[in-house]
Amino acid sequence: MIQTLIRTLPSYAVTLVAVVALVVFALANSLNPVSLTVSIMVAAMPLMLAALGEMVTEKSGVLNLGVEGMMITGAVAGFAIAVETGSPLLGVVFAALAGGALALIFGFLTQVLLSNQVATGLALTLFGLGLAALVGQPYAGIRPPAFPRLDIPVISDLPVIGPILFAHDLMMYLSFALLAAIWWFLYHSRSGLILRSVGENHHAAHALGYNVIGIRLAAIAFGGACAGLGGATLSLIRVPQWTEGMTAGAGWIALAIVVFGGWRPGRVALGAYLFGGVTILQLNLQAASLTPLWLLPLGLLLFATNSTVKALSGDAPGHTRAMVPLWIGTLGAWMLAERFPVAIQTQYLSMTPYICTIIVLVVMSADRVRAKLAAPGSLGQVFHRTG
Repeated sequence: MIQTLIRTLPSYAVTLVAVVALVVFALANSLNPVSLTVSIMVAAMPLMLAALGEMVTEKSGVLNLGVEGMMITGAVAGFAIAVETGSPLLGVVFAALAGGALALIFGFLTQVLLSNQVATGLALTLFGLGLAALVGQPYAGIRPPAFPRLDIPVISDLPVIGPILFAHDLMMYLSFALLAAIWWFLYHSRSGLILRSVGENHHAAHALGYNVIGIRLAAIAFGGACAGLGGATLSLIRVPQWTEGMTAGAGWIALAIVVFGGWRPGRVALGAYLFGGVTILQLNLQAASLTPLWLLPLGLLLFATNSTVKALSGDAPGHTRAMVPLWIGTLGAWMLAERFPVAIQTQYLSMTPYICTIIVLVVMSADRVRAKLAAPGSLGQVFHRTG
C-alpha cells in the first residue's frame, strides 16, 4: 500500500501544482476560477471518453489509430439523430453505436483478415472523416436540441463545490461513472484480468483456452463506442452544432493521453484534464494580461515538481540530477515571460495543445524502461490462431 502511494505521489503532486497554478492564473487576470474550472471539465470530457476507450482497446493488445475517425463519425451520427428525433439522449446512443460499428470494421480487418493495425487505423481515420463530411452536409448551421442538465437541488447552489461537481449535464456524470467502472473492471474483476492477460501475452491466454480474437473484438467495439460518445459530446454539448472536421485532432490527442497516463485509468483521466486545461488556457490568454510565454514556465514547473517528488521518494536517481536544472529553467522562464510580454497570433496559440501532445510523447518515449513496463506486452502484435 505504501509503495503504491509512493509511485502515485508524483502524479498527485503535479496535479495539485497544476490546480494551484490555474487558480492563481484566474485570480491574477480577473477570471472566475469556478467558471474556468467548469470550462476545463467540459473541454476534457470528450478527450477522457475517447482516451478511456482507447486504453481498454490497447489493454487487449490492439493498437487502433482510428480514434479520430470514430470520434467524428459519432459526432455526426449523434447530431443527426438528435436533430431528426428531437432527443439528444437518443443521439448519444446512436453515436456510441456508430463508433462501435466503425471500430468493428477495423476489428474484422485486423483480427480476422490480419491486416496491419497501424495502416488500417490510419485508413479508418480517413474513412471516418470522409463519411462524416458526406453525412453532415445537410446539418450545417442547424442547432441541436438542448442537452438535459442534472442540477441537483440545494447542493448545486453551494459556493464553489456546487457548480463544479453538481451542476452538469448527464454526460459529465456518465464520464465519471465510466471511469470508475473501467477501473473496477480492469483491476477487480475476473473478466478484466483475462482482458489484461490477452494484452500481455496472447499466446499464453490462447493456451489457457481463452478466445483471444473474441475478447479483442469486444474491447475494440467498446473503444469505438467510447470514441463515438466523445464525438457526441463535442457536437451536442461543448460546441452544439455540426462543423466539418470539428474534432480537429482530438482523437490524436486522446492517443497521446493513453501513453501519458501509462495505460492506467486514473492517470488517463488526469491527462485528459491537463490537455483540456491547455486548450481552455490558450483561449483565455488573448483576454488576459499574461502572454503565451507564461505557458513555458508553467510546463517547466510541472516537470520540476514531478522530478522533485521522484527524487525525494528515491524513485529514480536520474531525477535528482534533473531537479536543479529544471527549477533553474523554471525561474529563468518566469523572468523571461515577465521581461518580454510578447504577443503571439491566435493561430500559434491554437497549436498549443498539439505541441504539448508532441512534447508528452517525446518525454514518455525517452524513459524507455517505464514505457516498456507500462505498455501491454502484445500491443500491436498480430495473433495467429494455432489449433
